[in-house]
Amino acid sequence: MDERVKVRVLLVFGDQAEIVADAPDAVEPARYPAREIARELGVAASELPGMRLTAAVGPRDRLSGWRTA
Repeated sequence: MDERVKVRVLLVFGDQAEIVADAPDAVEPARYPAREIARELGVAASELPGMRLTAAVGPRDRLSGWRTA
């Protein structure tokens, strides 16, 4: 079974979404392709900011398999 983590989308800047762990002490956002996330969720990239999601943790702690939380 995949390890899943809760995250939130801070903002979309250009073609990148800034993602941060959904935890009070999380401060370091990571960037992921907004179009990829939006496609997996079935929404427009402009709807991503503020969304709370879960993602599977892969090699080198890269996230994928985006789902709404």
